[in-house]
Amino acid sequence: MSAGAGRADSPASHAGNDRTDESSSLRDRLRALPTFAPGLPVLDPGAAPSDPVTLFRTWIEEAIDAGVPLPHAMTLATAGASGEVQARTVILKDVDPSGWWFATGSSSPKGRDLAENPYAALTFLWPPLGRQVRVIGPVAPAAPATSTADFLARSEGSRAAALVGHQSEALASRQEYRDAFAGALARVQRDPTLVEPAWTAYALAPTSVEFWQASDDRGQTRLRYRAVGHDWEKGLLWP
Repeated sequence: MSAGAGRADSPASHAGNDRTDESSSLRDRLRALPTFAPGLPVLDPGAAPSDPVTLFRTWIEEAIDAGVPLPHAMTLATAGASGEVQARTVILKDVDPSGWWFATGSSSPKGRDLAENPYAALTFLWPPLGRQVRVIGPVAPAAPATSTADFLARSEGSRAAALVGHQSEALASRQEYRDAFAGALARVQRDPTLVEPAWTAYALAPTSVEFWQASDDRGQTRLRYRAVGHDWEKGLLWP
């Protein structure tokens, strides 16, 4: 080892110190961030309905009424045959006895994952209310007529974006995408009935739905519904 290799004023040493300082600064800033504001609602497990769909619909309606930004945005986690997990944010389309609905192209990465491994997890987070919902279960594609209706209910721009295709493939330039989008939009405007054949509506039929509620004293309540045959079993979980 040379005599100057370990000197504190070496460039490598300064770079290491800078990285440590940056990490500490970020850690301190993250720790200082507020979590939930006071005045949070309360989850009373004893008064909760017998099924999770009813409670979820109540909670998302309350999130909408409270002005929570994008209350229908949810994290969708999937894993293909390799077991590699991927997560992204998608939009909830509906909730009914069939399950939690979303849509995507069957040729997209998430569509391919679901073809190989038809199970997924959804997560909703509504910070102003101190609430989180987790939904787990198998996913099934809808009938073609349902997928077509979902596609045609989208805005012109959304339909054009889906028709462009190539989701998650490498893109040579932003202009290449602009040209492809403009072409797809022109097609939609010429033919409002045009449908992307791969567009698919999916329903996640839950085996487990968990409702998490924070409180002003920083305690939490976790209520889980588990599917047992055609019924639901309610139970509390340790936070």
